[in-house]
Amino acid sequence: MPRPMPARFTSEEAARKHLEALQWPDGPVCPHCGVLDRASAIAGGRKGLWFCNACRMQYSVTVGTVFERSKVPLHTWLYANHLLCSSKKGISSHQLARMLGVTYKTAWFMSHRIREAMKGDEGQGPLGGEGKIVEADETFTGQRDGTTWMEKRGGRHKIAVLALVERGGNVRTFKLGGHPSKDEIQSLVHRNVDRKTHLMTDSAGHYKRDLGMKHTSVNHDEGEYVRGKTSTNTVEGVFSIFKRGMIGTYQHCGEQHLQRYLAEFDFRYNNRIKLGIGDNERGDNALKGIVGKRLTYRRTDKTANA
Repeated sequence: MPRPMPARFTSEEAARKHLEALQWPDGPVCPHCGVLDRASAIAGGRKGLWFCNACRMQYSVTVGTVFERSKVPLHTWLYANHLLCSSKKGISSHQLARMLGVTYKTAWFMSHRIREAMKGDEGQGPLGGEGKIVEADETFTGQRDGTTWMEKRGGRHKIAVLALVERGGNVRTFKLGGHPSKDEIQSLVHRNVDRKTHLMTDSAGHYKRDLGMKHTSVNHDEGEYVRGKTSTNTVEGVFSIFKRGMIGTYQHCGEQHLQRYLAEFDFRYNNRIKLGIGDNERGDNALKGIVGKRLTYRRTDKTANA
């Protein structure tokens, strides 16, 4: 017999308690002033509503998060988050709308809010380090906005993406501006990779200058894909999953939204089964990232189709 769906996906109260346990393990924290242990339940108020005795403001666990002021029930949010986190190649907004019983427009916006929660925090430490390997490579996807017929003929309508993958560790992918340049790629490598790392790439020209770290490459033009430990097979595997998701699941993505889709695929890779992270824990990790990332519908382009 199939296992029953967890209560947090079917009950508003169970969803609220689950989110409070994740966000407030030591008790309610006021999102307005950041004070702990100065909250009081409001007599006669709705469940989950607190009053801060420090700043005299009311709040709930969704204030200051991507769920704030949403009319969608909280347990529906948690179920949507679980579906997006547990689908290896993503889940389309049309499919999400059917499963949640909401409109396509609502499902599309919910997906973008969840992707916003999946984005890594600013100031993350660099990838790699002493004795570690990071692979770097680029690929092309989608279509840049406003491209002309001549640009399409020359292949310049595609959007360039750079991926940096630490072997056995995490990935970071970035949408590049127009056609990739040496300066842009080198800047991203320097900001995101420890200088003590062994960097491995293909023979592309933008990696031939001195990058300030140990660097080896393979020459795909001559049919060389592996030489000793040097290869780009890991990063190409990351691109394979990304492209299968974008082509097979999402099909269309506006350039202005691509970085959020990249964050989604990065998040699932960085919280993968091989690292001992299952679907439930992956979903909880995404919920831990909802704070301070308020996203309104006005901030997303209504012309997107994904």
